[in-house]
Amino acid sequence: MTDSNLPMAGARDKALDLLKWLAMLSMVMDHLRYVGWYADWLYVPGRVAFPWFCLAIAVNLARSRTNAIQPRVQWKYLTWLVVFAVVAEVPYRLFMTDEAYTLNVLPTLALGLLVAQGWVGRSFPVRMTGGFALLAGVLFSEHLMFGFFGVLLPLAFLLVLQRSIWLAIVPGAVCLFSNAWRQILDGAQWGDPVSVGALIACLLAPVLGMLLLRAQPPFAVLPMRRWAYAIYPAHFLLLLGLREILVALPFDA
Repeated sequence: MTDSNLPMAGARDKALDLLKWLAMLSMVMDHLRYVGWYADWLYVPGRVAFPWFCLAIAVNLARSRTNAIQPRVQWKYLTWLVVFAVVAEVPYRLFMTDEAYTLNVLPTLALGLLVAQGWVGRSFPVRMTGGFALLAGVLFSEHLMFGFFGVLLPLAFLLVLQRSIWLAIVPGAVCLFSNAWRQILDGAQWGDPVSVGALIACLLAPVLGMLLLRAQPPFAVLPMRRWAYAIYPAHFLLLLGLREILVALPFDA
């Protein structure tokens, strides 16, 4: 992606909206594993959700910089992330039950936004908030979904976004480290197809996302505006309701 094909500020980018919708679909597919069906294979396509959301953050920051907008702390963007991080925490824990070892994903995205802004920002407040966010990522890594490397992923995308597509290996490696959980690595060692597929998906997700942004879709895409933040907590509640229905059925679903 070059400066010339980054959309102007205020213009809708259909490819970016499509990327967000596909990321949301990937997230829902991943969480369908917890409604009571045996569908562990959904873990593989679910690995693209987080890196694509991080890519969307990087695109928004790159667009501001390309259009000569002085990078600053995007308080509205950050506020929406923080508000829905709080709103989503209870539905997240209700749905994930014993699997909720960390906070939901939005705090990681919020810190990642601040770190990436701190890198491109020239003012002291922007760089200071980025530095504090980076420190928080280090100190609270075990409480953050995708950990410290997840906080770094938006910055990794930002550094290579307007360069050769082959440099997508950089965010690919960061994505891989953010998903390097013990059970995945152990499973990959003895050839578990889901674990191997998950590692491959982590490596390929950045390049696939960047290729998608370069190929503008020839069809209309519903703009994903701020109301879409509500999808995150809402989908936990909907899937929780689906799980309760399946549990109540007189046969094994």
